[in-house]
Amino acid sequence: MKKLFLQYFITGTLVCCFLFSGKLNAQMITGVWHGKINRQKVELKIVQKGDSLTGTSYYYQSPTNYRRYSIKGYFDGLNNEAVWWDEKLIESSNSGMTISSPGRIALQSRADFNCPGGAVMKLDGETASKEDEEKSKGEVHLDKIISPIFGDEWNFVIDNYTTGTNDPYLIDSVGMIARQPETTPIVVPVVAKAPEPAPKPIAETIQPKPIPARPLTIEQKFALREKIPALEIPIAGDSITLNFYDNAEIDGDSITLFLNNKLIFQHIYLTDKAYTVVIPVNELQETNELVMVAENLGSIPPNTSFMVAYVAGQRYEARLESTEGSSAMIRFVKTKPANGVVSGN
Repeated sequence: MKKLFLQYFITGTLVCCFLFSGKLNAQMITGVWHGKINRQKVELKIVQKGDSLTGTSYYYQSPTNYRRYSIKGYFDGLNNEAVWWDEKLIESSNSGMTISSPGRIALQSRADFNCPGGAVMKLDGETASKEDEEKSKGEVHLDKIISPIFGDEWNFVIDNYTTGTNDPYLIDSVGMIARQPETTPIVVPVVAKAPEPAPKPIAETIQPKPIPARPLTIEQKFALREKIPALEIPIAGDSITLNFYDNAEIDGDSITLFLNNKLIFQHIYLTDKAYTVVIPVNELQETNELVMVAENLGSIPPNTSFMVAYVAGQRYEARLESTEGSSAMIRFVKTKPANGVVSGN
């Protein structure tokens, strides 16, 4: 599975000022947390859905020696407290793990969510065995970070939480995938009816029922698909004129355009006639990304378009291809004349 990365941008001052805002807490508690639980090194990935929490926990000695659990829990907005527990052991590495290695016992943790200053966010509290929640087994000390050690299906949900992957259906679907690896079939013993001798159990493999598909929104498609750079264009003058055509046979391709992560044009039906978009240069940043997202693949996949750009009297061409897994991206960069002033400002 290809993974996307998007850094969170909320400053520490804003976090502390609105610490008890339920909506903001949902964005902030979601993320990757590093530190120790009961003196064990831990990477914890939390995703909030309403008041509930889901995700995964890694108890590890190294990136190759670990135990991984699915987690469940809830966020208490009144007390600003997170509670979660190791629900199911779903993975254990085979490299050097022993019975005393981290993660041998499933834990339940309870921690205060706090912001001591700057952009620092912490979870501090206590943990106990799931079998004996009243008896403390140690302390919880975790810090929120940006880059995880372990790659899994939760990374793209966390990285794109504020731009579409906070959808409850999508979170539930990823949770089902995480708890039921594709390589592990469900085996149910079945007793065959037969005369003497006594019947022997027969292993019957039952395939998990497929998750019913619900169409993703265009924002979710933008967030989840890999952005493939196609061309970089230097920009100057007053405006950029872009003409989009279907690159092959007219087969019903339609696209949406995002500029610097914002939707600017939707339902662009590609034909042999130009669909024209004009972008004022003075509204652009020094570096800009225009992403073409396929709304469909037409009758002849993939979705392909031919783009002609006119910038300060210069013509640029690009053949753009978008699929269910990727989107084409054009980068516009403002030029700097000899006087050092960025053109277009």
